[in-house]
Amino acid sequence: MESRRSYAFIVLSMLLLLLPPPLLSAQLTQNFYSKTCPSVESIVRSAVQKKFQQTFVTAPATLRLFFHDCFVRGCDASVLLASPTNNAEKDHPDNLSLAGDGFDTVIKAKAAVDSVPQCRNKVSCADILALATRDVINLAGGPFYAVELGRRDGRISTKASVQHRLPGPNFNLDQLNSIFASHGLTQTDMIALSGAHTLGFSHCSRFSKRIYNFSPKNRIDPTLNMQYAFELRKMCPVKVDPRIAIDMDPTTPQKFDNAYYRNLQQGKGLFTSDQVLFTDPRSKPTVNQFASNNLAFQNAFVAAIKKLGRVGVLTGNQGEIRNDCTRIN
Repeated sequence: MESRRSYAFIVLSMLLLLLPPPLLSAQLTQNFYSKTCPSVESIVRSAVQKKFQQTFVTAPATLRLFFHDCFVRGCDASVLLASPTNNAEKDHPDNLSLAGDGFDTVIKAKAAVDSVPQCRNKVSCADILALATRDVINLAGGPFYAVELGRRDGRISTKASVQHRLPGPNFNLDQLNSIFASHGLTQTDMIALSGAHTLGFSHCSRFSKRIYNFSPKNRIDPTLNMQYAFELRKMCPVKVDPRIAIDMDPTTPQKFDNAYYRNLQQGKGLFTSDQVLFTDPRSKPTVNQFASNNLAFQNAFVAAIKKLGRVGVLTGNQGEIRNDCTRIN
C-alpha cells in the first residue's frame, strides 16, 4: 500500500514538472516574443510613427487608452472590445471621451504585426497597446524604456466594471492615493503618472465649475491662477458647447516634459485633481522636485508606468490572443 502511494506521488510530481511554465508563473519578460515574433517592437514602432506623423492626437490618445485599460480590469486590452449593445467598457461615460486615434493606433499596429506571417496572431492586443504607449511617449519627446511583454487579452468588457475605477477630475489627494494604492501604486507613482497631463486635452464640462460656480463665496476656484481662469472663460463661454477641447498643459501641450509641474506651481492645473498635488503639503515636495528636475520626473514616470503595466495582467493560458482587437475570438 505504501509503495503504491509513493509511486502515485512520484507520478504526480513528474506531471507537475511537465506543465508549461506559464501555468506556474505569471511573469512578464522583455524578450517574450524573441522566438515567435522577434521584430515585434520595430513593427509596432513603425506603425505608431506613421500614425503619429498624421496627427499628434495619437500620443495623448494612446497613452490615455493604456491608463484607462489598466485601471479597470488590468492591462488586458478589454477597453478595445466593442459591444453590439453598447455595453462594453468603452461605452461607459468615463470612457466616451477617449479619442478614436488611440484605438486606431492599436488596430493599425496590430494589422502591421499580423501582416508578417511569422507573427500572425502571436502578439496580444494588450502587448501592442503597451508598446504603442511607450512609443508615443518617446515620439513626443519623453523617455524610451524597455517594455515587459507576455500579456494575454481579456474576454470580458462591461460598462459596470468601469464604475468607480477611474480617478475623477475633482478628486482630492486622499482619493487619488486610495485609487492608485488599490493597484499597488504609491503616491510618488501617482504624481509621476499625473505628469502624463503634459500631453492632451480635456473638455470644458470637466472643469467648468472651477471657473464659473466653484462655491457660494467664490465663483472661481481660489487655487486657480486668476489670469489663467479668465483665459479659460474665454475659451469655454457658458453658452458654448461644453465638449470644446482645451490643452491640459497651456505651455508645451505637444511635448512630453515636466512643464506640467511648473504649471501647478503657478496655479495652472486644469483639474482640481491636478492642482491639489501642489496645494496639499504632502505631495507638494514631489511636485517641486519634478518641476525643477526633468530627469527625476522621467525616471519616476518610467518606474511608475512599468508598475502600471503589470496591473491585473493575464498570462500563460489565461485569456487569449485576439485575432481582432475589437472582438473576442
